Amino acid sequence: MKAMVYDKYGTTGILNLAEVEIPVPKHNEVLVKVHAVSVNSWDWDLLRGKPFLARLGGLFKPQYKILGADIAGIVEAVGSDVNSLQIGDEVFGDISWCGWGGFAEYVCVREEALSVKPAGMTFEEAAAIPQAGVLALQGLRDKGGIQAGQKILINGAGGGVGTFALQIAKLYEAEVTCVDSTKKLAVLKSLGADHVIDYTQEDFTKNGQLYDLILDVVGTRSIFTYKRALNPNGKYVMVGGTLYLILQLLFLGPGISRYERKKLGILVHRPNKKDQAFLKELFLAGKIAPVIDRRYSLSQAEEAIRYLGEGHAQGKVIVSVINSA
Repeated sequence: MKAMVYDKYGTTGILNLAEVEIPVPKHNEVLVKVHAVSVNSWDWDLLRGKPFLARLGGLFKPQYKILGADIAGIVEAVGSDVNSLQIGDEVFGDISWCGWGGFAEYVCVREEALSVKPAGMTFEEAAAIPQAGVLALQGLRDKGGIQAGQKILINGAGGGVGTFALQIAKLYEAEVTCVDSTKKLAVLKSLGADHVIDYTQEDFTKNGQLYDLILDVVGTRSIFTYKRALNPNGKYVMVGGTLYLILQLLFLGPGISRYERKKLGILVHRPNKKDQAFLKELFLAGKIAPVIDRRYSLSQAEEAIRYLGEGHAQGKVIVSVINSA
């Protein structure tokens, strides 16, 4: 089979389209013929080996030779102990917790990582949902405790997580402010943002506006900066950001939360089929839809990852594996 493989960290000329053996599913796995895979920020981090946390599984060389976590495809074979899926099922899921390997024509996946794809959803739409959609849902609902009528700010709203978060927040009838670059504001307005802020022109932490919940997809500042944009009893939830901010939240966040009644924390990603199923139902009901910016072939996976990693993506970036070179 064809797969995009790499054996060292970097940004250019690292991934190579190679012929590798088709994997054989273990007793609790299924073999999936991949139709589409979406790109996530973790692909960019693992490709570069940055930040340092991305090297925890492989200090000097990558732990996984094939990247790609959000897949959609068709079950080709099943292991002896698989009960919920069968050959021919159309499936999708986030496989980041059980091995990666999506940028390939086939991948073996634990059965519990996959959900059945409905007929009304394309493979590309299905691949766009698992990680970004679940992060947005868990950040707002589970960690953020979103309530109807709240004033919510999404920082970095124009990417995959942000565009899902905006749609979910509007389902809660929240007043949503979205922050991103100039070129992404039109998309955010079209998705229902009540207010948009161009971060190149305005600093949302200095304009005097206060929010009940801040969902931060691209955290780069000090927690003290974010704190001043929160209402009393407000919450700040970091979904993505720098190691510096992570350390601040881990060591200083609990103290601030205890003494100032402002909760500051980090979302720990927890892939699960229950949340995937919930998002699937919202999609089928026409309440959310993935925003797909660009589509690439399998051989263009490195270009796709770099496009997202450099901050250009408006929504999701998809690699279409079937019929791609």
